[in-house]
Amino acid sequence: MDLGLDNVRFPLLDHGYVQLVESWGSDEQIIRSARMSTAKGFLGWGPKCRACGDAFDGPERDCPDHIVGRPYVDCGRGGHMFDAPGDEKLLKFLWDNQHSTPFEFAGMTIEVKAPIMVLREWMRHRTQSFSEMSARYTPLPNENYIPSIERLMVNSKTNKQAGTIKGAEELTEEWATRFRRILEDQYVNAEDLYQHALQGGVPKELARLIVPVGRYSVMRASTDLRNWCGFIKLRSAPNAQWEIRQYSNVVASLIKEAFPRTYEVAKSSLGLE
Repeated sequence: MDLGLDNVRFPLLDHGYVQLVESWGSDEQIIRSARMSTAKGFLGWGPKCRACGDAFDGPERDCPDHIVGRPYVDCGRGGHMFDAPGDEKLLKFLWDNQHSTPFEFAGMTIEVKAPIMVLREWMRHRTQSFSEMSARYTPLPNENYIPSIERLMVNSKTNKQAGTIKGAEELTEEWATRFRRILEDQYVNAEDLYQHALQGGVPKELARLIVPVGRYSVMRASTDLRNWCGFIKLRSAPNAQWEIRQYSNVVASLIKEAFPRTYEVAKSSLGLE
């Protein structure tokens, strides 16, 4: 499916991005898959004409018969166009009642550049297929994640997984600034050791032991719409780590673009606006 997003990279963090590689299927294909037993296929989105069944997406006008709350248009075939739902009603029914199989007939492949720590979290979603750049075959680029002062100062007291250790002092902006400098120095030292090991003949697959989890790597991730929605529900949640939330929110925006009707029926249960 051509979304006009080919080669568009959505920048994230300080060196990362998400890029759509391809999408397949559509909201319409989800409906077709759901109707395999009835062989009715996709009948169209509403509103639809009561008389001829044609779908209508033009401007609505007040009904001359003064039927309150039921806009219409003359369809030209002897009927009035009432605001009758089309297949969006079935789409909503499928989602609300967890008939999830039809949502497996659409999906996306994306490319992701993120710190290794983010990719390791991401790969816990074993319903996706992954292909990551391998430091066994090629040296990783010298790009490392340094969180901003604002990120370091985020209040994490409500997130036990992100909380500080017991007895830790309250983080100050001064100490956050100092931590950033220390982190940058450590990255420089790690890169120097990494390059020294490579030049000294250490195999790439072992020289990478020096590389920290803040180093950026690149992968492709692919799965169906059902499982992308499951990913978003967990990773866009307020208690997910801040970094992966930024990536998940971009994935959600890609779904909104590729599958707008599914996004509308799913967004509330996924915690999206």
